[in-house]
Amino acid sequence: MIDVVNAWKSYKSGTRTVDALRGIHCHIDRGRFAFIVGPSGSGKSTLLYMLGAVDRPTQGEIFVDGENLVAMSEAAQNVYRREKIGFIFQSFNLINNLTAVENVLIPFLPRGVTAQQRADAAELLTRVGLGDRLDHRPYQLSGGEQQRVAIARALVKKPLVVLADEPTGELDSKTGDEIYKILRSLQEAYHTTLVVVTHDRRFINPHDLVLEIQDGQLVGGPNGSPASSEVSNGLPAEVRAAE
Repeated sequence: MIDVVNAWKSYKSGTRTVDALRGIHCHIDRGRFAFIVGPSGSGKSTLLYMLGAVDRPTQGEIFVDGENLVAMSEAAQNVYRREKIGFIFQSFNLINNLTAVENVLIPFLPRGVTAQQRADAAELLTRVGLGDRLDHRPYQLSGGEQQRVAIARALVKKPLVVLADEPTGELDSKTGDEIYKILRSLQEAYHTTLVVVTHDRRFINPHDLVLEIQDGQLVGGPNGSPASSEVSNGLPAEVRAAE
């Protein structure tokens, strides 16, 4: 489903070249709950945003559902992000002058909102415990409630993959527990592939996929085992099978 093949990401810092990622290989099956863990500055978020086609690797390939993100045009990447990816951010990224349900509907606003989409948004907010807060604005909600709105917004378009960057980083531990219960419930209900960047391992379950990055390199595969991926000759297994 997701294959990262020899991904490097380099930046210029004055006269120096800094490698944020160095030769990453990994595979994430469809429908998995996956964590990318590691210390601050290790390259976790860099990898996440490359999976979302927000950034491109300097070298290497990234395949999602058989599509090569690196080979996509900018226009095709925009369509990919709009139709296949849901994002959840640490800082919620809600619009203060919109209600909760309007914030959930943001992905549909450019092309107009249908009655069914509005009903879907209301249903999702109800599922995350905000059925009585549909018309509340972000400043009328707690941090945990705002993150629930952000989760509903990420899922309302039924994305192929949800990418979450430190989704509980601004929340207390009790609220963080509640957010992860919601994420797991919705991930199972929608059969969505969920990839979470975090430095906090408390929310990881034994059956989750864990990818550990240190200094830009993958040092652990599933649950700390040696890093591995289902790739060969630079192509993921499903792409090779189609050749």
